[in-house]
Parts: sequence; C-alpha cells; structure tokens
Amino acid sequence: MIQRTKHTSTSGGAAPPPRWRRLATVSAAAALLGAGLVAGPAAATPAPYGHADARGGKPKPVAATDLDVLFVGAHPDDESGRLSTFGQWGEQFGSRVGVVTITRGEGGGNAVGPEEGPALGLIREREERAAVGTAGVRDVFNLDKVDFYYSVSAPLHQQAWDAEDTLERLVRVVRETRPDVVVTMTPAPTPGNHGGHQEAARLAAEAYAVAGDPSRFRSQITKEGLRPFAPAKLFLNSARGTGQPGSSCPRTFTPTDPTDDVYGVWAGARSAASGKTWALIEREAQRKYASQGWAGFPDPSTDPEAIACDSFTQVASRVPFARGDQSAAAASPSAMLRGAVLPARGGLPLGTGLELTGTTVDLAPGQSLTLQARLTAPRRSTLARATGTLTLPDGWRGPRTVSFGTVRRGQTVTRTIRVTAPPDAAANTRALVGLEVRSGGRSGYTNQKLFVTPEVSGSQELLPQVAEFEEWAPTVGLPQLRGLVAPVLTLPSGGTRTVGIDVTNHSGTAQSGTVTVDLPDGFAAADDTVTYEDLAPGATTRVEVEVTNTDETLPTSNEGGVGGDYAYTITTTGASGSSTATAALELVPTTQVGETAAPALDGTVGAGEYSATLDLSRRWEGEACTSPADCSATGYVTRSGDDLYVAAEVTDDVKSSVLDASDCKRHWRVDSLEVALDPTGTSENTSTTFKVGALPFTTEGQSCASRDADHTQGPIGAFPMTGEGGSDQTTLDPGNVAPGFEMASSVSSPYTGYVIEMKIPLSALPATVDPDRMGFNMFVYDSDTQDKAGQTRIGWSTWGGVQGDPYRWGRVELGGGAPPQVESTPPRLDFPALDSLDSPQSIAQAVRSGVGLSGLQTLRPRSTARVVAATVRGGTALVTVDVRQRGTAHLFAVTGSEARSVGSAEVVLRPGRHRVRVPVSAAPSAVLLGFDPDRSAGTASSSVRVR
Repeated sequence: MIQRTKHTSTSGGAAPPPRWRRLATVSAAAALLGAGLVAGPAAATPAPYGHADARGGKPKPVAATDLDVLFVGAHPDDESGRLSTFGQWGEQFGSRVGVVTITRGEGGGNAVGPEEGPALGLIREREERAAVGTAGVRDVFNLDKVDFYYSVSAPLHQQAWDAEDTLERLVRVVRETRPDVVVTMTPAPTPGNHGGHQEAARLAAEAYAVAGDPSRFRSQITKEGLRPFAPAKLFLNSARGTGQPGSSCPRTFTPTDPTDDVYGVWAGARSAASGKTWALIEREAQRKYASQGWAGFPDPSTDPEAIACDSFTQVASRVPFARGDQSAAAASPSAMLRGAVLPARGGLPLGTGLELTGTTVDLAPGQSLTLQARLTAPRRSTLARATGTLTLPDGWRGPRTVSFGTVRRGQTVTRTIRVTAPPDAAANTRALVGLEVRSGGRSGYTNQKLFVTPEVSGSQELLPQVAEFEEWAPTVGLPQLRGLVAPVLTLPSGGTRTVGIDVTNHSGTAQSGTVTVDLPDGFAAADDTVTYEDLAPGATTRVEVEVTNTDETLPTSNEGGVGGDYAYTITTTGASGSSTATAALELVPTTQVGETAAPALDGTVGAGEYSATLDLSRRWEGEACTSPADCSATGYVTRSGDDLYVAAEVTDDVKSSVLDASDCKRHWRVDSLEVALDPTGTSENTSTTFKVGALPFTTEGQSCASRDADHTQGPIGAFPMTGEGGSDQTTLDPGNVAPGFEMASSVSSPYTGYVIEMKIPLSALPATVDPDRMGFNMFVYDSDTQDKAGQTRIGWSTWGGVQGDPYRWGRVELGGGAPPQVESTPPRLDFPALDSLDSPQSIAQAVRSGVGLSGLQTLRPRSTARVVAATVRGGTALVTVDVRQRGTAHLFAVTGSEARSVGSAEVVLRPGRHRVRVPVSAAPSAVLLGFDPDRSAGTASSSVRVR
C-alpha cells in the first residue's frame, strides 16, 4: 500500500517528540542564528511532532524540514534553468523548495582556478547555495556520489553511483522532507543528454514510485522512525513542442504530443520584492556559477514580452490536476502546485487522491482494456456522492459516468473502467482518457495516456541504451515515457550493415506475414521484404535486412538527410492488414589508413607523411564559423608499425585564453584538439575508448595532452611547442596513462592557427583494435574569448553531443599487419568525491534542517557526539565535544551567513568529554561538528556559538 498523507494524527492527537529532541533542535538553531548562519523565524521553529513507528512503539523524531517542492539533479547548476519558477513559487505562494544534487560536479571544469576533485566540489557547492539562494531556495541536499567525466550513458552512472544505494539515500531525503511535488530532468537517452541527468531523473521517478511503500528500505521505518511518504506529482523540467515568448506563453505552447500535460511559468513576471523580472533574477543566480564560465552571461531582454516560459511536463500525479492546456487555470504560475500544495479553485479538497491507471496501456484497434479509477478522501473531509465523468476520444467506447458513492475520510474507493478502441483507430498513436470527479459542487480531473498499437508491428532495433530505457519506464509506472527517442542506426559511408527489425504480435492469435523496408535514395537492401511465421500472441521476433549505402556522395554526419537522419518506412503485414513505422539511418564518414614511415613529430605536416586526409571543418556545436579564417581544420592519419600517427592543421584568427599545463584536462574551454578512438568499433559509451585532449600552447611554452572522458583518465604530460615562447622539453606525468604517447605542436606568429601532431601506440588503447571497423574521430574546439569559455566546435563526424556517442564516430579501415593484442580491463570510475562531513555549509544546513548528511541516517547528537562549548584564545579555538560513541569528528570554525571556514580539524574521539584545539585564521562566530561514528551508516551534526 502506498501512503502519501503528509500530516497524520491519531485519536487525541500525536505525541510530541522527546524533550531532548525539541530542546536540541531549538538550541542548535539558536546557536546558528547567533552566528548569523540561518534566518530567525525558521531557525527558532522546533521539530514537528513525532509519529509511531511501524511496530506501534513510542513516537520517534522526524526532521524539521517540510518541503513543498523537491528538485532532483545530478550536478550543481542543473536546477539553474528553473530558478525563476522556484522563486515565483516561494514569493507568491510561500512554497518551500529544496534541491537534491547527487554529485558536486567534481569531474567538471574550473574556469576560476586549478582546483579539482573535492576542492572543486567545495567551490561548486558554495556556488550552488549562493545561486539558489538568489531565488529564495535554502535547502541543498548532497548525496556525495562521484562525478566523473562527461558521458551520455545512464547505465555507466548506475554503476558508478551504486544506483540502489543512491536510491535509498534519495528515498530517505524524500521521507524526511516530505515534498508534495518532485521536479527532475529528462530520463531518456535523447542525443546529447548527459548520462548523469538521465540517471538523476530515473532515480527521482523511482523515489516517487517507492518512497510511499513501507516494504521498500524498511529499516528507515522500523529503525530510523521515518514514515512512508508518496509525493503527489512528478514533473520533468522540459517539454516537447513549440511556443512563443511573452505573457501568453503558458497558453500558446503547442505540445508535440497533444496528450502531454505541459505547463508553462512565464519568466517575464516581476518580483514584488525587487521589481526585477524573474528571468533577470535567474540570470543573476546563474552567474554565481563562475567555475563553469557563467559569470559573463548577458542580461535577458528588458522587454518582458520577449521573455519565454519555463516549460514542464507532468508525467505522474496521485491527485487531481488541471490539464496543461489553454485554460486560465492551467496558465497560472500556481497550476502545477494546485491539488498538491495549494487547493484548486472550485476543486476537490486539498488532500484528495485521484488516479486512473492500468496494468497495461497498450491496445490494438478494436481491443479493450481495463483501467482502475481510485478516489481517496482527505483525512479530515468526506466526499459526498462522488461521481466521475469519463472523456473518451471520438469513436471509443466506455462508461460515461462512474459512481464512487460517498467516500469517507481517509477512505479509498476503486472502480473498474473498461474502454474499447474503435476498429479503425489509427495505429501507432496515443489516446487520452480523462476522468472528472464531482462532489459537493467541486470537481477534480485526472487522465491516462493509452497507446494504440497495430495487431502486428515492426520496428527498427533500438540502440542498447535506448532499449534499456524502454524496458525501464514501465517498471516505475511511466510507460508514457516510451518512444521519446527515435530509432536510429549508423552505417559507414559506402558500407553495409545488418539492420534488425523487431516484429511484435499484439493480437490474441498467432500471426504470419512480411516485413518490407522502403529505403531512401542512395540505400539498398539485399532483400527488401522478409517473412516471419507463427509468431505467438505477445511474442517478439527479430528479422534481419542487409542494408548498403550505394551512393558514397551522400552527405554524412549532421549534414546528411534531415538533421543527419535518412528516414525510411517499415511496413509489416499480418492476418488482418498492415502497419507502418518510421526509422532512420545515419551515415558516418569513413577512411582507409595505410602504412607509412613514421612521420617526424615536429609540428609540421610534410608531404607524404600521412596516408589519409580528413575534413575537420564541419560544425557540430556552438556558434558557426564566420569564415575559414575564423575556424577550419584538416586532419591527417597514418599507421607506422604498431603506432597510429594523427595530425591537425587548424586555422584560427583569434588566440584563446592560455591555460597552464596543469589545466590540460579542461581543453574544451579554449583552442584545442581532441582525438577519439574506439578500438573495437562497438563501444556503448566512452568508458571503453581512448580519448586525448591536447592544448597547442600553455603558459609554460609547451603543448600538453591529457586523457579525457575515457577508459583511463589522467594527465599524459607536456610536449615540445615551436613558435613564440616555445619550449622543446618533454615532461611526462609520473602516472602516465598513455605509455609511448608523443606529441608536438607549432603555433604561427602572428597568430593564424596551429598544428598538432601525435603518436598514439595501439597498445595504449583499452582493447585490441579491429582493423576493419575501428571507430575514430577528431574534434577541434575554438574560442575567441579570454574568459575560458568555448564558442565553436568542429570536427570530422559531427552531431550534438557526439563526443559521448562512439556509435556516431567515423570508421577507419586500418592497413598494415595485425595490431598488437591488448588485454581488456575494467574502466576507471574511482574518482574522489567530496564527503558532506568535509563541507561546513552542508553541516550547517544539517543542524538547521534536521536532515542528515549525504542522504544517510540522521543520528542523535546526544547519543553519538555533540559540540557543547567553544572559546578562542589567540589563534586557536578551544572546542569541547561530548562523545558517547567512538568515531571521527569533523570540526569547522566558521563565520558569516555562508558558514565560511576559518579553521578546521579532523580527529578520532573515544567516548568521554574532549577538548579539541582548532587553529583559526580569523575570529569564528560558531563551531560546527559533523560526526561519523565507527561502524555506522549515519552521521550526527551539531553546532555551538563561540563565546
């Protein structure tokens, strides 16, 4: 049973929390209030009443934080594009918004300094707290998971984050903070969508599904005293469709899928407090992310009517709602909150539950299916003579009315509804079934999206990550998320591949028939019609078609077809007719690489040194090159023995910022070259590839190289550079991650561009090369700024986000002898992440909010350890800690509202009272303690004012 009631009561009222908890909460908050770390009213509020645990025992304490909205993202700044909405909700409706950030973005770039890893995590946390604070958001909950390199793979993030452990932490935060509305990112593997964003959204959807289930993570209930809690609504922070800017944008957006529930919140509205548009407030917040190069973001338009909406898509709701259409109710900034946080005008009482669901949502023309309509009355209200009215698409059959009768307080009534699609219903479409319930002159609405499938369908095989997503979506009750990613497959220009067509029987009888592919010009199939026989009801089989690109002059990459896609039609016949589906093929460039003598690595491309020439001037992201002189490039490749040699001649009219060699990993911010190799040509993500980023110039007068976003990240070293201020020295990193790699660069003077040459041993790749299908790509990054901000990206095989999609890289046929054998090893994912115990801001929030660190169990300071006194003598803070369990104390002497650390100490303490000396660089106003008991999966946080 899913429990979602936010406020519970028992006969005679709930018992208050134990006295120690109330006193500890108030005194801790008071200490921070005195230090200027928290605002007065919230800080002085004691913890809410406790509740009985699942065994009916004594009431246990719950966290002091009670949220209305929770945003779930992967990195600091993921929430930044919706801060205008969150700010409006806070100012206009008093809604309290919190943010969960699964990582601190330690794997990203740093435009403000050399910090990496946990040190960068501290910077990015400070930036995030300052940014969201601009919009009135106070609570940021970090789950302390590792942030590694840019990857578009959700499965890789599941592995790196230990998805089940992360879900348990997120569910704990949901149960502690009890948000009515959850907002997250897009979970689908749409091209270029960061794998961390996908996985954060999946975890949010899973937490929405299971946080109200007392059987999931049961120890949180039986041992920690938390209550199951099911949020009321789930939204994605994006929408598919088109619209116009201006104050009418909530009503004029046209969804790509008319059955989507899309909402808009206009960012051109003005804050009553500041008089600024919320778009400007959001932009000021975004500029706080200086480490990400956002400090120079320009102001939005001063014309409010030129400012667009923040768009959201509702993907689940347990309560009545207004459709995100052109109605005035849905166009209000409060529409998404109505029924969950705010009562709906003329709507059923707040706390009413209303759902329309089905065990299956797929049906063929003429078929029927059963839906469950569930109406739940609020705990303090009865829904008298409740009646539902069903809204069906034209031609569909089903009951027009549904009687729920009188639903008593807290009671749930379920009704079964059977609907039937017309025999001529269009296949491969979606239909919306709506249910409006009325009681006592008030009404509420819900709906369910159904999928009309042909009796037999044929669809192009999905990429593995897309197939994995399609299987996942129904497991969390979100089948409507299927189909967000169009089926595409790549094949080499002029090459051949086997294309699988998956045939599914949706009917109730066995089927036999044919599958025919109607390919676009320039493509041909060895046999464009294949048969299938005796396919059982509900079964799927795969038939195969061999497809060849017969016209090698067709444009490849994003220049081919429509947006890179050459669309075609699949027609599948069965006993009762036929159905069609669309799919697409994408061409990747190919080249043959022969064997030559080893080129001289001198920063020049000599005649005959390289056997293959590549056009690197196609744009794949960023601003268009204004001319070949602005940005263009030619690539070169050859093989010599067991080494691959690569070169790029880059034309560029403005030299970018010059980085230190220690910043080589941040090559995408400045003028640079990236070379990518997939040894087997089968990699699903870059963790099994070799990628090297190179700077042609550095402040030290050398070039440099570093492996990035691949199997084994890390610096390679500094190499010779000719040109103004150049040095001919080579300095390899002690932990060299590419043995045998060599490089040289030359930079023109006056500056018109550069040349980079590389030697890449095939033995340095993460697997043995398949000489017939090795994946290969070259990317050129161009920046004409001096603020470490990239502008234009060009390359050989080009699509948005292609650096993370090895299947879209070009293909190389490698001449010469058999490549060296390489033993495959697991990719490196053990990058350091900041622990919240090492963040004074996180500890300060834990003291204020009552929600523990890292998404782990919140332990009682009086049962573990607490800081009880602090004084300053000279340059030392003398801190008294009362310890009940052995563990590690993380002490911070802090000052200011941002909990700025002026001194810290980490010490292992045994039970007893201890005085710890903390060196300080300035006078602190408070001391924070984050305590990690030995053999415990939780933390305790406390604070004391310095006297």
